[in-house]
Amino acid sequence: MEVYQEAVAYLESQHVPVEEETEVLEEDVFQEEAVSCYLSPLNTESIDFPDTPTSCSPEEMLERRLVVLKGILESEEVYLRELDALLMVSSPQNTVILTLQSSSTCSHFSSLILIFRRERAGCCGPPMFDQLTDPASSFSLSPKPMKALRAAAGTSQPVLSSQQVQTVFYHVPELREVHQTFYSSLKARLGSGEEVGMRHFELEVGDLFLKMVNHIGLYGGFIENYEKAADIVRRCTHPSFRTLAESMFSNHGADKARTKYTFEALLYKPLDRVTKTTLALLVRAPRMMNRFIQRPRDLLKTTPEEHRDYAALQETLRLSRSFLSGVNESSQSKREVTLSHGMRRQLIRDGFVVDTSEGERSLRHLFLYTDLLLCTRFKHAGRGKQDQYRFCWYVPLGDLRLRWVADQEPPLDTSILRTKMFHLRQQLQRHLKGPKAVSLAARSRKKLEQMELMMITLSPVYRLELHSPSHKSRALLFSSLYELEEWREAIHKLTRDNIETVPPDLLTLTGACVKLRMTQHPPLHSSSAEEDDRTLCGTLSVAIHSASGLQEPACVYVSVEVDGYEFYDRLAQTHSSVHSLSPHWDQELSFQVDGAQNMRVLCVSQSDGQDDSILGKNTMKLEPKSLSRRWRRQTLALGQAEVTLSLKFCPHPLDPPGSAAQRLPVFGVAIETVAQQEGVLVPHVVRCCVEEVERRGMDEVGIYRISGTTGDIGALKAAFNSNLREAVTRLRSTEVNAVSGVLKLYFRELPEPLIPTAMFQSLAKILDVQDWSTKMDSMLSLLQSCPDPNRHTFLYLLHHLQRVAQSQDVNKMSLLNLATVFGPSLLRPPVAGLGHNGPTVDISQEVVIQVQVIFCYLQCNNLPEAQTSLPYSEDPEDETTHL
Repeated sequence: MEVYQEAVAYLESQHVPVEEETEVLEEDVFQEEAVSCYLSPLNTESIDFPDTPTSCSPEEMLERRLVVLKGILESEEVYLRELDALLMVSSPQNTVILTLQSSSTCSHFSSLILIFRRERAGCCGPPMFDQLTDPASSFSLSPKPMKALRAAAGTSQPVLSSQQVQTVFYHVPELREVHQTFYSSLKARLGSGEEVGMRHFELEVGDLFLKMVNHIGLYGGFIENYEKAADIVRRCTHPSFRTLAESMFSNHGADKARTKYTFEALLYKPLDRVTKTTLALLVRAPRMMNRFIQRPRDLLKTTPEEHRDYAALQETLRLSRSFLSGVNESSQSKREVTLSHGMRRQLIRDGFVVDTSEGERSLRHLFLYTDLLLCTRFKHAGRGKQDQYRFCWYVPLGDLRLRWVADQEPPLDTSILRTKMFHLRQQLQRHLKGPKAVSLAARSRKKLEQMELMMITLSPVYRLELHSPSHKSRALLFSSLYELEEWREAIHKLTRDNIETVPPDLLTLTGACVKLRMTQHPPLHSSSAEEDDRTLCGTLSVAIHSASGLQEPACVYVSVEVDGYEFYDRLAQTHSSVHSLSPHWDQELSFQVDGAQNMRVLCVSQSDGQDDSILGKNTMKLEPKSLSRRWRRQTLALGQAEVTLSLKFCPHPLDPPGSAAQRLPVFGVAIETVAQQEGVLVPHVVRCCVEEVERRGMDEVGIYRISGTTGDIGALKAAFNSNLREAVTRLRSTEVNAVSGVLKLYFRELPEPLIPTAMFQSLAKILDVQDWSTKMDSMLSLLQSCPDPNRHTFLYLLHHLQRVAQSQDVNKMSLLNLATVFGPSLLRPPVAGLGHNGPTVDISQEVVIQVQVIFCYLQCNNLPEAQTSLPYSEDPEDETTHL
């Protein structure tokens, strides 16, 4: 027999009146499931929301909604008074005297006088209580009745034992606190009648219901404990307790009318509340015509779909019904399956993923149980029928091997869909400016949600492979590496326990998914009820600087993900660092965001010949008030590593996705343009090639003199022009001479040489200076006049070539040899007829000057250090924040 029926049967046996709604409640609450808003993402009729009245205008709906809210407030007030009576907490307006007779043998009685006195007149807050004293035993009791009963339990004449008191009042004070907070907040939101009438469309209360339903677990504990508590109350025959249990009062309304309750009836109130009142506020089934539905409709049905409360109320309904279904399921032990180690099969996690096992992408609902992974397809039923899940496949967790593929799936072309979503979003924002466009806004929102469902199916690029001992493999796709890692961690944790899988009854297991699911809706950002001023719209720039704290050297990259609408790409990654304990990137990632609230950061280790591994992950809340147009440096803890990054945000209206400027190529473009585009002083192509040569080319004979194959160099050039991350990945496996060839090619194809042409004549004259110290001072001084990207890139290259020459005994590359290789690429004479002044240089002396200038710079022992990136924290008030 289920908990609710048992409670009703017990109350009837004790002659406690119960409203005759049990049969309808059982049918609607425990059997009818919450409404899902998802069908196939490719179906234009895929979203089904709870019905809203079509026979009345939006204004009338909102007026009815206001009436429902006022009814809810009145109901909460009555419920709080009943809880107060159960806890024997007096009202501030009254003084109550209760006499408790305590006796263990019924031959001796002593009076416990509880005098609740009101605090000073006009003072707000809870009432003050006089001390409670037992004249027979001469001990002082706590002002709170529960503590008084507990203290009395330690005497020679207890009414109830300490354990019994704790059982009887289990979770009741906590429930009162939750409902008191909800009542006070709701009352403050409603305010005066005139004020609410003017702003009822903007009135939001969904967050209050969500906050309250998040504490619904307290009712779970109360329900589980109720039978024990009711048994104690029933068995306690002491006259003292029966006198108290049969004469408890609650004040109702402004007329201070008093209602008499028995202890049993008050103890039943929370159970009655969770099985009837909680869902009566939100449930859409018209058959539940109880006292709350009759005033006049439930809250969700009177809330328009475009109202910001709609999604929150749907989620509240889902959580409430999931809770009650869970209570119903837990009472039916015959459905539980005992696994090895005495464990029972439980649902650990569920959510929406893209399944590719059937050769095409399909959005599926995945359920992770203690011993198996179940993939299902949701089937939406018609009105009045129960929704169902259809079985797709299941995989036992025993000996299951996981592998996530770092190489992303080829992205599908969704540009047209993104553009349509963008324009729908613009229409929706215009429609929301007034309540008269309610129906038009609802249609636009529904279309946007349908398109977002399609994006969820088409956009995932991260692949998680499941390999079972039976040689069957499954592949799941995720649009978020962060989400993939959460699933991988949850599965890996269960597989470590080596639990034996009991062959499931697939029909029963799939049928229970509706009741057991913890996630009902796909993650639609368009359903978010957040205020626009709490989200970001504009350009978010993230500069990834460096990482520390690695346990061993590794090639590491950082992945960044932002949420929001799917108009623009919401994930980006740095290139992979060199093999190091302290990797650094100084790489700027830029996001066009609309509705962004959170940023996820992952630190990933990349190993040759092995699967990539995630070293750590973390989530940052994007607070518009804490972001500005200036860079702010922060340190983020990601597992074993700490990543230093900087953030800045520039709010602005967004252009359609199709009109976004394409990324410029790297080769053949002025170095200042490339540096500005990448947000650095030394272009990434230079740094990455230098790091790779220093990693595995320092002992290569003839490095920079012997060139690599033309095909490898061309492939690397194309990669750098299109995708930095792909280019760096190619660098790791390409012949090192091809890497050095790419670096030389970059400098050779610069439209303006690294050392500006205007400086050629001045440098040629300085070469004639005989004093070495004077010569070097003049050359370094002239170098300061170069643009910042040119100067810092040149200094960066010079330091690198000096390190190469330190191994000249092995690589046979001296400073002069290196100057001979790089001189013609880094310095060029002016071209006659192009506006350059001064005499032209004979071609025979041209090469000599080029080589000698570079050779002089390479011989300098006090070269300034190169700065590779822009200063990301110029504001002296900006301090590093550790998250």
